[in-house]
Amino acid sequence: MASIGNITAKGRSGRQYQFELYGLDTTFKQVGGVYVFLRGSDPVYVGHTGDLSERFDGHHKAAAIRAKGADRIGVLVEGSEQRRLAIESDLLGGYQWPCNG
Repeated sequence: MASIGNITAKGRSGRQYQFELYGLDTTFKQVGGVYVFLRGSDPVYVGHTGDLSERFDGHHKAAAIRAKGADRIGVLVEGSEQRRLAIESDLLGGYQWPCNG
């Protein structure tokens, strides 16, 4: 699982979150985290999961994410479910996410 870079996303609160970028075909370890699908640097979808190794198989928004041209995924590893939910909520308020909602 080799990173192809990183990106910083700013939430509604003003807090900044650092995401490691990966190709869409990356296989992840079994860890919790917040993830963002991107088209270049444009936000497409934000979500969270307790297990990054399984989250993207049959994702409920996969077709919409592909249709918006997502070409990479950013991952912020976070073990706490409460913290993942707070980060996701903050990011949802900080950007227009065309595939959320």
